[in-house]
Amino acid sequence: MTALTQAAPDTVSDDSQPLLEVEGLTLSYDTRQGRVEVVHDVSFRVGRGEVVALVGESGSGKTSTAQAVIDLLADNGRRDSGRVVLAGSELTGLSDRAMRQVRGRRIGLVPQDPNNSLNPVKTIGDSLAEVLKIHGWGSKPAIAQRVLDLLEKVGIDRPELRVTQYPHELSGGMKQRVLIASAIALDPELIIADEPTSALDVTVQRRILDLIDALRAETGASVLLVTHDLGVAKERADRIVVMRGGQIVEQGPTAHVVEHAENPYTRTLLHEAAAVAWATPAPPPADLAERDVAIEVTDLVQDFDQGRGREPFRAVDHVSLAVAKGSTHAIVGESGSGKTSTVRAILGFQRPTSGVVRVAGHEVTSLRPRQLRDLRRSAQLVLQNPYSSLDPRQAVGDIVAEPLVNFRLGNRAERSRQVAAYLDKVALPATIAQRLPRELSGGQRQRVAIARALIIHPEVVVLDEPVSALDVTVQAQILRLLDDLQRDLGLTYLFISHDLGVVGQISDTVSVMQSGRVVEHGTTHEVFSDPQTDYTRELLAAIPGR
Repeated sequence: MTALTQAAPDTVSDDSQPLLEVEGLTLSYDTRQGRVEVVHDVSFRVGRGEVVALVGESGSGKTSTAQAVIDLLADNGRRDSGRVVLAGSELTGLSDRAMRQVRGRRIGLVPQDPNNSLNPVKTIGDSLAEVLKIHGWGSKPAIAQRVLDLLEKVGIDRPELRVTQYPHELSGGMKQRVLIASAIALDPELIIADEPTSALDVTVQRRILDLIDALRAETGASVLLVTHDLGVAKERADRIVVMRGGQIVEQGPTAHVVEHAENPYTRTLLHEAAAVAWATPAPPPADLAERDVAIEVTDLVQDFDQGRGREPFRAVDHVSLAVAKGSTHAIVGESGSGKTSTVRAILGFQRPTSGVVRVAGHEVTSLRPRQLRDLRRSAQLVLQNPYSSLDPRQAVGDIVAEPLVNFRLGNRAERSRQVAAYLDKVALPATIAQRLPRELSGGQRQRVAIARALIIHPEVVVLDEPVSALDVTVQAQILRLLDDLQRDLGLTYLFISHDLGVVGQISDTVSVMQSGRVVEHGTTHEVFSDPQTDYTRELLAAIPGR
């Protein structure tokens, strides 16, 4: 194979040759414990016009592998051995200047988090124009027109308006479309999509993946799709490469891997992905209608002042629901549907415009601040992201004990015993109490957050997207844990999610929200088996792997 010159020219080769070849790639990182090897002798290929999915859990090495392809490893990362070849030309060993010509022009990158990947002080138009200017694409008027054309191509409405807006003025799905526009601006041969939909609602996820498929078909580009979701890989990839512990454990055509997986880890991923993607909900408990009500919301309205003489924005529009003791009720909907505003009113974090909320015997809407503190004894919250909901400076034991300290329950020795007991309840060893959150995996952190919520014996636990930031196998573990804890402790759950696959596994009853209203409700079994609205049917159809 010929070496790519330092100018990194475009290279044309015959269609029988793979577009991307990764051979014997080994990567390591400098850490406080010394140099740690994280990717071990990885080899795979991406054909022309092909979608190849790199699949694995957090820590499997898939993102580091993708970063190494475009020489964007973190400062403490190093390629110890191996080659990366694009269209017959060697990329490994190129100068920084030469690689900058490859990035964008020949390889486009769609990063994971649309909320943190766009410059907040630059307009959308300026951000998109930047990649064109860096590569000397054309004149200023030509670049301005190209930006508008790109926004239109990725399906963003009113591109003339959007180029003047800042990232915070766009939805998550629109921001991800902008990142895709940036990735395809120079018609690259290869698009690397690193978890491009993990932060998005399930229906927005489907639209983004449809867009990438359409662009690939239009331009003939190849796609390296990095994902932890085997359901997405099954639907979208021609071939799958499964990674675990920095190694490839299985690879091959998608249909073969799905139907004839040889590695036990691959079979586990397939099993868990299928369970989360589509578990037919069981009928609710026979005595559900006879149980006392733990949460009751009646005609809830939440308006927000928009200032400047404008009409208030109605985030929650006459919502009513009831949750039986010891059951799980799910509130489902996309971003902006009103889920979070409803939950904040239920927990007393904000006073609603009108309506009545009762939780565990407390009429929340009439409580004073001191009484709201008593509500926290009865109703606890588990947040979405275990990476940001735990104080990074506190040891795990102190985090779990914090509610006991706040309510002045027990002495130090008693609190230590309680911490050990509740770590055991969430299947964590007592020794983990001495560790810091950064030393734990995502699943372990979420177990810590659950232990913290349960340690003061609440009647009600509100779970706000508690598994959306976790890998599919860890999701399944946490859902099983929540089910076990509910049966052991008689807990009532209010489960907030945009993912009906998850909801189908855990909830007895469900309310589907759209634009602040409940558009459908009933037992989960009924709603899943016979949805009554187009919106619910769309949510169900969008579940990856269904």
